[in-house]
Amino acid sequence: MGNLFSFYSGGFPEDLDQVFIEHTEGSFITYRDLLDQSEKYANGFEALGLQAGERVSIQVSKSPEAVFIYLACLRSNLIFHPLNTAYKEKELSFFLNDAKPSVFICEQEVSDKIASLDVDQLPSNIYTLLPNQMGTIHDMKVSGNHEVKDCPEEQIAALLYSSGTTGKPKGIMLTHGNIGSNANALKEAWQFKSNDCLLHALPIYHVHGLFVALGCALLSGSKVLWLDAFNPDEVIDTLPKCTVMMGVPTYYTRLLSNEKLQKEVVKNIRIFISGSAPLLEETFDEFYLRTGHEIIERYGMTETNIISSNPVNGERKSGTVGACLPGQTLRIVDDGQNILGPNDVGNIQVKGPNVFNGYWNLPDKTKEDFSKDGFFNTGDKGFIDADGYLSIVGRAKDMIISGGLNVYPKEVESVINEIEGVIESAVIGLPHDDLGEKVVAVIVRKKDSKITEGELISSLKSEIAGFKVPKNIILIEELPRNAMGKVQKNILRDIYAKIDL
Repeated sequence: MGNLFSFYSGGFPEDLDQVFIEHTEGSFITYRDLLDQSEKYANGFEALGLQAGERVSIQVSKSPEAVFIYLACLRSNLIFHPLNTAYKEKELSFFLNDAKPSVFICEQEVSDKIASLDVDQLPSNIYTLLPNQMGTIHDMKVSGNHEVKDCPEEQIAALLYSSGTTGKPKGIMLTHGNIGSNANALKEAWQFKSNDCLLHALPIYHVHGLFVALGCALLSGSKVLWLDAFNPDEVIDTLPKCTVMMGVPTYYTRLLSNEKLQKEVVKNIRIFISGSAPLLEETFDEFYLRTGHEIIERYGMTETNIISSNPVNGERKSGTVGACLPGQTLRIVDDGQNILGPNDVGNIQVKGPNVFNGYWNLPDKTKEDFSKDGFFNTGDKGFIDADGYLSIVGRAKDMIISGGLNVYPKEVESVINEIEGVIESAVIGLPHDDLGEKVVAVIVRKKDSKITEGELISSLKSEIAGFKVPKNIILIEELPRNAMGKVQKNILRDIYAKIDL
């Protein structure tokens, strides 16, 4: 396949003046704009002397400009490193220290305090990109022809971080082949055509919004109706113009809470797709009753892109994430690596061109997460039924998915435990009607400490991204432990799931 940009552009329409991105206020970006702007940024990167494999870190609000920069990185064989805008100084310092980017693109507020970050060596090139599309990044654009740099499909295209169970984030290396092969498989599975119009309300700092949604649109030469963020009223107003919507379960629960969501609104929609977190069966059923549409649930993670999906044509089983995509191999094994049969619950493993290249600077962790015969251990538990449909029954890794975003308890606990007056903590996920799961912290204070729930939350808000901050703080005298001294989070979940916090 080679360079991912060349692969994407092979799907562009013959008429490059066709619209790629249309904003709700009426402005638009054509495919020709996509080529021209990404070319100028690629020329700019090369004028800076950047070489293949150097990192470009970007922490900005969602915008078409960020898409241009992503494509420019692909053209020049640079590694695109998107960051959630919610990350605070401590988190950002870690990412910059670990990725060591040559270029950092951020908003003005971050740029103004960048010198205060705890970074060994700041990037040599720092630019701003503002929400109004202004900023110094435009100064680096260089006009002129740019020849896309060919590369093997094993070349690293993007670096995305996922918090680890130890609390230390891991850099996930995704290749041109990983991203391109998966986007193509999804385009075929979901039957994307040039006359489709995708409603895009997702962020573009993770796999779902950037590689899955935009990848399908680019490869099919279709149009994207662009929303800067998810707003139920705006989404409902936009749906009649679209044929496809992708979202996280929280999007669908919030749409169902809006009385304006009726069958007439969605009469032009071909498919609704959900991922990034489990979709409750009651949401699936209620959405069907309200709209006449069965949501297509799929399954994936940053390390693998998308593994499975319910079909466009055929039975969509609620409570399942569908069958394995073509070109991949999915299996269920026990703890001894023995392959299990239909309906037997075990560890989910996957192998295929979609699976990542490894963890950035963590060869031992990479080796640990792969079986001897090359299957990636997802950390999830599930079973495959007789029809080949996969069901997820739990997560072996202690992760919370809140509003479609991953929260690893250990990361939050590490920050809590540093707060003056705290002895220890246990962070758990509890059911939440809107978010799917909410983050809850159970904390043991020192005997003489007077620190309050409000003070703890306020302290955390200054240290970690908002989506990681616990919705509730529970103060207790002692955490429950087993005979080996391990904190029994299952007991905490059982207790507090029954209490209206």
